[in-house]
Amino acid sequence: MSKGYWIVAYRSVSDQAKVKAYAELARPPIEAAGGRALVFNARPEVQEAGVQQLTVVIEFPSIEAARQAYASPAYAASLEALGDGAERDFRIVEGLPQ
Repeated sequence: MSKGYWIVAYRSVSDQAKVKAYAELARPPIEAAGGRALVFNARPEVQEAGVQQLTVVIEFPSIEAARQAYASPAYAASLEALGDGAERDFRIVEGLPQ
């Protein structure tokens, strides 16, 4: 079974308080789905295609777990808290077969 990943590139952050509230609310549903942070980098080296303020990569035991965490009501509450506090590029991707 392949692992699943959330890859999130924050293009801009307009409200740090909203981002902090999001992070606090997002942690429990991520951890409940078996997710763990692999990357949290506030100073990414952008080589192509624009500006980033933050890059986050979360690993899940499976692509299904990654999808279920995103679709959970608890994660939806974290997105509501984030609101317009940041502009992000959010991807759910499947890892290579193991």
